[in-house]
Amino acid sequence: MKPRFRSLLWRIIGLHVFALTAAAVALPLAIYFLLNDTAASYENRTLRAHADTVALYLAPNPAGGWSLSLPDDLRTFYQHEFDGFAYSVIDQSGRVAFSSLPGGAPILRNDKRLPQPVYFNRQRGKAIYYGASIPERRGAENVWVEVAQDLQHPDVIVDDIVADFLRHVAWFTIPIVIFLIVADIAIVRRALHPVVQASELARSIDTTRLELRLPAHEIPREIRPLVKAVNHALDRIEQGFRTLRNFTADAAHELRTPLSVLRLRVDTTLPADVAAPLRKDIEAMSYVVEGLLAVAELEGTLIASDETADLHAITADAISLLAPIALRQGKDIALTGALAPVIVRGNRGMLFQAVRNLAENALTHTAPGTCVEIALGRDGSISVMDEGPGIPAGEQPLIFDRFWRGESKRGDGAGLGLAIVQRIVDAHGGTVKVCNRMPRGAVFSIQLALASVPFPAAEARLAPKLLGH
Repeated sequence: MKPRFRSLLWRIIGLHVFALTAAAVALPLAIYFLLNDTAASYENRTLRAHADTVALYLAPNPAGGWSLSLPDDLRTFYQHEFDGFAYSVIDQSGRVAFSSLPGGAPILRNDKRLPQPVYFNRQRGKAIYYGASIPERRGAENVWVEVAQDLQHPDVIVDDIVADFLRHVAWFTIPIVIFLIVADIAIVRRALHPVVQASELARSIDTTRLELRLPAHEIPREIRPLVKAVNHALDRIEQGFRTLRNFTADAAHELRTPLSVLRLRVDTTLPADVAAPLRKDIEAMSYVVEGLLAVAELEGTLIASDETADLHAITADAISLLAPIALRQGKDIALTGALAPVIVRGNRGMLFQAVRNLAENALTHTAPGTCVEIALGRDGSISVMDEGPGIPAGEQPLIFDRFWRGESKRGDGAGLGLAIVQRIVDAHGGTVKVCNRMPRGAVFSIQLALASVPFPAAEARLAPKLLGH
């Protein structure tokens, strides 16, 4: 199975490391074989030259046999085995005619004499000889001149160099390969730095920052078509969101007046027992329209990086607004926790709407005679707690989805209130969570950044996450 690299950087580096390792192994081996072949060729020429020199002074006797009249310097050279050289002369009957070895021994024993030059390696005792058997012809007689060199002789340096090459070359090949790998990593990282920056920017693009585009001028030419295609896709997505947002806002505005007229006609023309259920349906439709208008308004709102809001004042205002409704329903609503101002980064109107939606949702689901508690933390947290039936664990991940009201479909809401809360909190760089409380009820918690904490972006724009899929 082929290895899979999820990172382009490590894929390139991995392939380069493989190539460098293969080159580090292949290059010394190639040099070794080249040196070995060159050394063998050099030794062959040297042995052939020695054989030709010995044959130059070799001649057949008229009475039979052979004579060898080497000059004194050559005789001394071979007798003392200078440079490890030795020779022997073998006649066609296989008898040793002459030899520089002790006892007149042949260099090759019982080897077949061939009509062409033969090069060989032979071991004699502890010595290893590299030699040649060169055929020579004098008249009707054949003779073989054998010349060999002791490879372990101190003066034989070529074979020592070849034999020790791989062992010595590793000491500088390995550090060079390591250096090249480190340099390769640095070079590839540098080359892919614009791609990494573009990927970081792409990671930050969401429905709140659809106006961002990937920079194409610094991207490598091979990746630039992909970047341009992504930017074109973002253009189309942004245009689609804008079209959908405008359509929703226009439709909501157009529906508001007919619903008001319809409510008036129902109240004035129909009997009370008939008008009551119709009025309830009209109010539900009006609630959906108002939610869509709220969504459209949120999508066009900007949050400046230096904008701040007081959570204590926001929660107090929300309780003041909802207290009469709670009293009419026989319920209580209370503010607990921090009594001093809690300043966070964000838009006051948007945060007020988020707190109000959570409090209204809690009042809708808590039982008469119970209390909805809004707890304010000094760390920028808000917890809205009710004493209702709670939320099943399987529904908690879905409760902030738009138009979702659960299987029971309790209440008259359109399923936009919690989705708006989620969108507002996301735009402020905060988090919103839900869990059940003991013995009964639910807790909705918002966590926002205090004014002393840097805002996650210089400017955030609410995008139409609530409207599009």
